[in-house]
Amino acid sequence: MKYNVKIGIIGGSGLDDPDFFKDATEERVKTPYGDPSDSLLSGKLNGINCVLLARHGRKHSISPTNINYRANIWALKHLGCTHIIASTATGSLKEEIKPGDLVILDSFIDLTKKRELTMFDKDDKVIHLPIEPPFCSATRNIIIETAQSLGIPVHKTGTAVVIEGPRFSTKAESNVYRSWNADLVNMTLAPEVVLAKEAGLLYASVAMATDYDCWREATEKVNVAKRYQSFSRKC
Repeated sequence: MKYNVKIGIIGGSGLDDPDFFKDATEERVKTPYGDPSDSLLSGKLNGINCVLLARHGRKHSISPTNINYRANIWALKHLGCTHIIASTATGSLKEEIKPGDLVILDSFIDLTKKRELTMFDKDDKVIHLPIEPPFCSATRNIIIETAQSLGIPVHKTGTAVVIEGPRFSTKAESNVYRSWNADLVNMTLAPEVVLAKEAGLLYASVAMATDYDCWREATEKVNVAKRYQSFSRKC
């Protein structure tokens, strides 16, 4: 049986270029949860139907807390996406994950506090969703194999701690996350990955370490400009 794949690409900091596709069509989608972060661009990439959405808006004007994650996921599902590949900027909690490294995430720890966490919030039903594994193993493996075939080194697994933001971690917080054996710290992975699971979308995330989080003494402290510089060098 033929399976029609359509990939939703959620671009994070530095990876939300509207010129990503040639001959793209643009569409604003209305959802039951309000407006998505921006209009969605549909086109083909290497012959595969794709939809691109800028997580923070194309002007990068929406903070992690204020992103309408539910509307974003609903819009991608509405446009026929079957899979989501999301990019995300992260701080490294491990010496061996260097700035510029790519990590194919396989788990997360959610420490967010102010976000709408589910689409199953109606009064007429209670739904408990199994979340493990949170990321699609088959999609992750395809990304890993493709990276290897192109000679792009990646870390094949990684756990990200998701914090509320918009501030970065304190040194004490960063060391707590390290004591949990987490690999990265991030502000946008949750509830995005959970909502994708609820919507039946096969989700994978490519995380880029843009800096060492503030636990590392001999490193320049993390800031937004440093993160953008890391993306510019890598892209």
